[in-house]
Amino acid sequence: MQQPVRKQIWYWGIAAFLLLFSMWVLGNAILPFLMGAGVAYLMDPLADRLERQGFSRIWAVVLLTVGAVLLFVAVMVLLLPELMRQTGQLINAAPQMINQLHQFVTTHYPNLLPEGSTIGQSLSEMASKLSESSGKLLTTVLGSVLGVFGTIALLVIVPVVAFYLLLDWDHMVERIDEMLPRQHADTIRRLAREIDQALAGFVRGQIVVILILGTFYSISLGLIGLPFGFAIGALAASLSFIPYVGVLVGGATAIGVALFSFWGQPVWIGAVIAVFAIGQAVEGNYLQPKIVGGHVGLHPVWLMLALSVFGTLFGFPGLLIAVPLAAALGVLVRFAAARYKESALYTGCELPPEPAQPTLIEIVPSGTVAKEWRQAQYSHDSTVAQLRRDEHLAQLLSKDQQAPEGHQGPPSPAQLYRDAAKTSDPGKDG
Repeated sequence: MQQPVRKQIWYWGIAAFLLLFSMWVLGNAILPFLMGAGVAYLMDPLADRLERQGFSRIWAVVLLTVGAVLLFVAVMVLLLPELMRQTGQLINAAPQMINQLHQFVTTHYPNLLPEGSTIGQSLSEMASKLSESSGKLLTTVLGSVLGVFGTIALLVIVPVVAFYLLLDWDHMVERIDEMLPRQHADTIRRLAREIDQALAGFVRGQIVVILILGTFYSISLGLIGLPFGFAIGALAASLSFIPYVGVLVGGATAIGVALFSFWGQPVWIGAVIAVFAIGQAVEGNYLQPKIVGGHVGLHPVWLMLALSVFGTLFGFPGLLIAVPLAAALGVLVRFAAARYKESALYTGCELPPEPAQPTLIEIVPSGTVAKEWRQAQYSHDSTVAQLRRDEHLAQLLSKDQQAPEGHQGPPSPAQLYRDAAKTSDPGKDG
């Protein structure tokens, strides 16, 4: 007897609620495990590729773990301090840039910002507030980054969790597959494949795109000599997962700094503009189509909504699970929309219900069941005996055919069987 669908929905809804509630209560405690699971998920295809090239699973995991740890240490030692330094300098220099922009506009274009205008007062207030809060903002950002990435728990637990999960990843997937409800196993597997394709294509592709764009912007702006070029390039690249937002924010910031630093040198200002124009052309025409491709299934607006909602509800752990949950919810919404179009609510035609299994009661004479069971057992035993005789005869015929030509000896059982068959049926020839 199948369980009603409404009751199944209640059970799965309660399970989802308990999962989200536990994340809300234990968010910071399970943060290292979420990060370790994310690292293991991203590195599993690399481990599978190394296995196909002849490495054992444990050696593939060891090589990947050592490489990831070395890369993380290099980023923390070589890149992060410079990024924090330039970001702090940019925040501290922003009020001065805004004041100079205000003075330039009021001097050369007095009619654009008359004395006491709302826009002018807003610029002055924004510069003063930014100047007051810049130090506090930088301290908060640095404390947040150090609080997330600088603790012993994350530096120790994340690699260990990632190592063990990556080592047993395929076995865990098999165990989860065995625990799926049998009635919906095929549907759940199909939805899981779609979620994996959307998530893997987006996350892995965007990581590669961000690394390429960040390297290009930082090196190009550094060669031009733009102050804070590394921080601006990292900002533009990190926002590139939202179409046009990265290039607009990074480009506006870079051009503003170029106007402040290279005033009277239009060549260098044009070079900064050319860097972002080339970056946008390469990203739109090559990086996004070739690397990310059509796997995405995550609309930028949907992704920003997920980051905002889950970040607000669960903090930093919510930001980590926002992208996977956005991919999962997107697939489930599309599945629900497809089922809705097949339902009577959309078509207006009520489908007839499937026929129920009939329940029949038959009265038979006493001893009927035992008699039928004995007949079935006799038929089973006869079939097994016949199969064994046929198998034995096939082995005898095989041995007879493999005997060397010209061998004279006593007739084999197979030969005797054939002679007997000919004698009993003279019409057969050979």
